[in-house]
Amino acid sequence: MIYDDIFFMKKALIEANNAFHKNEVPIGAIITHNNIIIAKSHNLIETFNNVTAHAEIEVIKIASNKLGLKYLKGCTLYVTLEPCIMCAGALYWSQISKIVFGAFDYKRGFSKMKIKLHPQTIHKSGIMSKESIILLQQFFKKKRI
Repeated sequence: MIYDDIFFMKKALIEANNAFHKNEVPIGAIITHNNIIIAKSHNLIETFNNVTAHAEIEVIKIASNKLGLKYLKGCTLYVTLEPCIMCAGALYWSQISKIVFGAFDYKRGFSKMKIKLHPQTIHKSGIMSKESIILLQQFFKKKRI
């Protein structure tokens, strides 16, 4: 089996689908370390009635607890939508090594807001963006009906 960005983004999309079925905005995230998934979650804002319960924040907490570390050096985040400025700030402080996201968030994404990530964090965009966008569009179309 090939463990590449597409493989792990598919796992993040499964989490996004879980959010969709819970009536949460369908954003999913996973964190890997040495090509092993150590954390997975999705948006839980409605579930927890907490605006900070974004998928990225949830997986940072899970990964940090699992590793017993506050810094996530050597880890990669896969998330279906570009992190917002709140999540980018948390990712900055986590010192995560790599961020891979699907679709750009042209309204609230960290790149639109010109937020810088940690200097040692690399990022890659557009992985399975079409699938991420379709899921988001289906969710908001359902909301408007």
